[in-house]
Amino acid sequence: MSPAAPPSPPQPSPASPSLTGAALPSRGARLLDWRVRFGVLALIWGFSFLFIKVGTEGFAPFQVTFGRLLFGTAVLAVALVVKRDRLPRGARVWGHLTVAAFLLNALPFSLFAYAELTIPSTLAGICNATTPLWGMLLSLVALSEDRPTRIRAAGLGIGFMGVLTVLGAWQGFSGLDVTGTALALLASFSYAVGWIYVRRTLSGTGVSNLSLAGSQVGLATLQLAVVTPLFTSMPESVEVVPLLAVIALGALGTGYAMLLQYGVVAEVGPTTASMVTYFIPVIATAAGVAVLGEQLTWNTPVGAVIVLAGAALTQTRASRRTPTGGAHLSAQDAPPTRAGRLPAGVGGPPRAKP
Repeated sequence: MSPAAPPSPPQPSPASPSLTGAALPSRGARLLDWRVRFGVLALIWGFSFLFIKVGTEGFAPFQVTFGRLLFGTAVLAVALVVKRDRLPRGARVWGHLTVAAFLLNALPFSLFAYAELTIPSTLAGICNATTPLWGMLLSLVALSEDRPTRIRAAGLGIGFMGVLTVLGAWQGFSGLDVTGTALALLASFSYAVGWIYVRRTLSGTGVSNLSLAGSQVGLATLQLAVVTPLFTSMPESVEVVPLLAVIALGALGTGYAMLLQYGVVAEVGPTTASMVTYFIPVIATAAGVAVLGEQLTWNTPVGAVIVLAGAALTQTRASRRTPTGGAHLSAQDAPPTRAGRLPAGVGGPPRAKP
């Protein structure tokens, strides 16, 4: 559930949000062990699906999306001012950011909000976990340098078997809202398309991670500011709980979580940070059952485990050796350079963010 996107594999669902590297963690963030921040990040993104569900009880889906983007932009804008960072320059960069904002924020956020009108937040969280599967499938076509190994290909097949298990395919999908589920899967697919787009167009721009991410979320806010009034009307009354859910979804899930992720990626690297992806559906499911009283059938958790196992396999990398026989250091495992940034084009935060 996160906002901006990494240019390379996990991670990021979603949801989750760096573009070209990682910013230095703040002094305050360093006071907490990275494992604590990792856990907080997983909790925030896992609960994001619950926040969406509660938000749609008082607002139209587009309004929920606009609210989360608005509050997320506010948090990132404050961070930009505090760090005295500057916005990107150049029409080309802003053009690519506009497309990225649509694919990674405006579209998937709206799709998840509409999906949760008819499906449980638990199912939405599990659908979000399919993002790495879509990403690998698309990379076969879009990224010639990212060819699959047998293990990754097996992971793809296993992952989609898990999806069929979650959906109860042997029962003919009875009792399942097909439209809502399709919207959630389409949102995850949009994340995958957006990450590949960002990887091909915004890697190595020389602009800070925070500046790119903040600009992207800001552009998505403008996009929803145009669309929302065309398809919705102001609610007759504003209920406190849905409003608080939207504020939390934006300020925490779309703003603060991104800042937390920067610190974790810079400290332990994108590969370790990407593991947060596999905790999100677990937390989303637990939150939906415990807080919202959503019902689970046996195939939902079993299918979720299969999906996560397949997603994990798709993220494995074939070991390569340098001409001298030394161990090859992949771009994803490269340590941060001076100034706390990863080398240009190196991956970023987790992919699957609500």
